[in-house]
Amino acid sequence: MISFKKWNDVAAWAVFGVSLATYILTMERTASFWDCGEFIACAFKLQVPHPPGAPLFLLIGRLFSLLALGDVMKVAYWVNMVSVLSSAFTIFFLFKTISLLTWKLTGKQEREATIADTLLVTGAAVVGALAYAWSDSFWFSAVEAEVYGLSSFFTAIVIWAVFKWETIEDPASGNRWLILTAYLVGLSIGVHLLNLVTIPALALVYYFKKYPQPGFWGASTAFLTGLLILAVIHVGIIPGLPEMAAKFEIFFVSSLGLPYNTGIVFFTVLFLGGLIGGIRYSHRSNRALLNTGLLSLAFILIGYASYSLVLVRSGYKTPINENNPSDVLRFVYYLKREQYESRPLLYGPSFVSRPVSQKRGAPVYAKKDGKYVLIDYKPIYEYEPGSNMLLPRMYSSQPGHPKRYQEMTGLAEGEKPTLRHNLSYMFSHQFGHMYWRYFLWNFVGRESDQEGAGVVLPWQAAGAFPKRIGQNRGHNNFLMLPFLLGLAGIVYMYYYRRKDLLVLGMLFVLTGIALVFYLNSPPTEPRERDYIYVGSFYIFCVWIGFGVLAAAKFLEKLVQQPALRAGVAGIACLSVPAIMVARGWDNHDRTDRFHSVDFARNILNSCAPNAILFTGGDNDTFPLWYVQEVEGFRTDVRVCVQTFLGTDWYIEQLKRKINQSDALPLSLDSGNYQLGKNEYLPFYEIASVKNGINLKEYLELIHQDNKAIQVPLTSGDMTSILPASMLFLPVDTQDVKKLNIVKSDLLPYLSDSMSWKIGETDLLKSDLVMLDIISSNNWKRPVYFSSTMGSSHNLGLQEYLQLEGYAYRLLPVRVPGRRTGT
Repeated sequence: MISFKKWNDVAAWAVFGVSLATYILTMERTASFWDCGEFIACAFKLQVPHPPGAPLFLLIGRLFSLLALGDVMKVAYWVNMVSVLSSAFTIFFLFKTISLLTWKLTGKQEREATIADTLLVTGAAVVGALAYAWSDSFWFSAVEAEVYGLSSFFTAIVIWAVFKWETIEDPASGNRWLILTAYLVGLSIGVHLLNLVTIPALALVYYFKKYPQPGFWGASTAFLTGLLILAVIHVGIIPGLPEMAAKFEIFFVSSLGLPYNTGIVFFTVLFLGGLIGGIRYSHRSNRALLNTGLLSLAFILIGYASYSLVLVRSGYKTPINENNPSDVLRFVYYLKREQYESRPLLYGPSFVSRPVSQKRGAPVYAKKDGKYVLIDYKPIYEYEPGSNMLLPRMYSSQPGHPKRYQEMTGLAEGEKPTLRHNLSYMFSHQFGHMYWRYFLWNFVGRESDQEGAGVVLPWQAAGAFPKRIGQNRGHNNFLMLPFLLGLAGIVYMYYYRRKDLLVLGMLFVLTGIALVFYLNSPPTEPRERDYIYVGSFYIFCVWIGFGVLAAAKFLEKLVQQPALRAGVAGIACLSVPAIMVARGWDNHDRTDRFHSVDFARNILNSCAPNAILFTGGDNDTFPLWYVQEVEGFRTDVRVCVQTFLGTDWYIEQLKRKINQSDALPLSLDSGNYQLGKNEYLPFYEIASVKNGINLKEYLELIHQDNKAIQVPLTSGDMTSILPASMLFLPVDTQDVKKLNIVKSDLLPYLSDSMSWKIGETDLLKSDLVMLDIISSNNWKRPVYFSSTMGSSHNLGLQEYLQLEGYAYRLLPVRVPGRRTGT
């Protein structure tokens, strides 16, 4: 008899090897765009990236970075290798999961396996695993330093572990597998939260094993219990425990007068003491289920403990220290991602709703004089009556979004969307364009690698498209074969394994459509977001594996010999992943891509020594962080991220020296920039300064909280305003000439005052900080705007900008009529 386990293991490691080789050969050798530069820089020096962070990914990345052996130019390569290796192991565990599920259908013990059984089960696992290995979305994340490869690994191993637990008869051994699964879930929190979404569906596996005769209500109860566990982890543990510790801390320090961290220590001892006591009690009283549950909670917390890295490293004031989560209060803010815009889910305002008042929300505390002092309340905006509605899918009022909503749904200017409009937008854009299009990219075909590209159908040859599309490296036509094989696998499972089909179906929905609904995406995104939904593509590849069994079933009457039939089905279906790798290799091969890092170096080299460089969002900034923090390139340039300039934690970072860049000059103090203070300054023209206001004097009035430039809000509080649409800034021409920063041919344009129209618009705190830096700098340090930012972000200063390389330099020289700073 053939050894099924031996050959299945050999095939699993072979698939792992093929996947690993694929990703190594196509891996980007340096930092990619978007978050990769930030993650590599933060892994290399163990810094604090954007919330909610990925501390376990950073710890593993740090270990891999040591393999560079001191060569900083190789650090990105080795941190990218974290995704390569974890993605290859994802394919390994997908193979194991398909093997487990398909073996159930034989109804045999492994020692009873025939050659036909081995060929069929192994063939199904090979085809399904390789289909996912070479799927567009997963492959893209597998070759760069992003969290999604490692996140997919934890999702894969948790799904496999639960199905493995299902096969174990001994209750004691089975409980150990449940505890292992809980530990893996806890570890995954330190990477990405995708893993948690699988819990409700996997609860069905537990129910089906414990209750061989399942019913609708029992299955529904199991699913709801899984949702409850998900809520406990996502809300009660991740932010909930630190939030409770923060309340103890505030009480012990501010009310009892005890030293900082006393409340945290007390809460920690109290909580862990209760947990340990519960575990001891359940063990002594032989309550196995309670004991397993409490041990599972303990191991989730052990895995979650990777987040201690955030608190520790933030306390050392690392150069990248987003949100500064150095104490428990800021740590909660960091975990809850409160710097990002909230999105309504089931009930809320639409994009035409306007706030008419605000009330006080949760209190905001800050450390001061040995206590936690109440400094403000989080605002809760109240909208005009009738503004809130069910399923507010069309909610964003950010620039450009209202117009896109109107274009998509036919709404007139100012018309309020109805439930019908929201549903239309949800099904056409959010479900259709932002999910099913991605799904079809992976299993049917993709037009190109341009953002917003559509789907290629089998009958559409490359010649039917314009040359720029048909010859695009991202143009992939899979002839719908992966999609059809997956559908065949679904049909096969429906007839032969409906329980597993239900579990996989729930996993597919929870990691796909349910995520689309929860995330409630706006009408435009800066990049494609298909990496979010790879969990559902993973499940579809399980069905592709089952498609091999469907093919073998189809061949029953044509090929009588079981072993031959299994071999023919496996080889025929292997053409599906084969066409995926053949068509997809060229657009996933990133071995010669260095644009992001080269462009970052060019921008920094465009700046004079000791410059101040204003940048925009992720792609403008993260490659710069990478070359500065990892390669040590041009660390004299202070990168100022405009999207962060309105936050108190970032303003405090500007006031200290980082690397070779000295602290920035600011005339306003921390009180003027604290959370809730000067968040926005409405335009409210004052007649006495109608023709313009001196910027230095204006900043001094704000510093003094002078009533001359304040108006009352509906809440009764006072707020500073922008009293004029024109600003002017005095210039000491003699000092400027001594600095030799103005070219001789531009000296005739130099005057003793700069004046510009900032516009009849509200100022945000980030604008105020930028103006403060420009005013307080007095031309001592060169000031630049990144060429990638766009003219809408330069506060109306375009006539004073001179293009130097890839950055626009601010000079006290006005060239009338200049629009772009060229």
